[in-house]
Amino acid sequence: MKKAIVVLFVLLLAALLVTACGGGNTAPAAPTSAPAAPTAAPLPAGDVAKGTELYNQVCVACHGPGGIGVQGLGKDMTTSTFIAGLSDAELLEFVKKGRSVSDPLNTTGVDMPPKGGNPALTDAQLIDIIAYMRSIHK
Repeated sequence: MKKAIVVLFVLLLAALLVTACGGGNTAPAAPTSAPAAPTAAPLPAGDVAKGTELYNQVCVACHGPGGIGVQGLGKDMTTSTFIAGLSDAELLEFVKKGRSVSDPLNTTGVDMPPKGGNPALTDAQLIDIIAYMRSIHK
């Protein structure tokens, strides 16, 4: 009799476990809404005045006064579809990396050094330069 009670108890426990786990071949419920895509935190707004000052110290030699470009060195930033097509975060990454002459998209034949050749520039300073770049873009 004890054996029968133990077997019955084990069967009952197994049935409870199967029931608790779903136990059947039922399809999982369809999600009621699509999961939200992860979004990158927006960059803080840069300071155009500080960006102007930094641009005139670092970028002007190749991109010219007011970002109009210098033939054979740096592209015109005022009408650049490349700049217009990038988010501030993407533009920040581009400026930090630069563009090698070996890059097929480099049309000047001159390297754009990372951070415009000034490795001491911080992300905050580059964001200020980007704010300036946005302010001169037509």
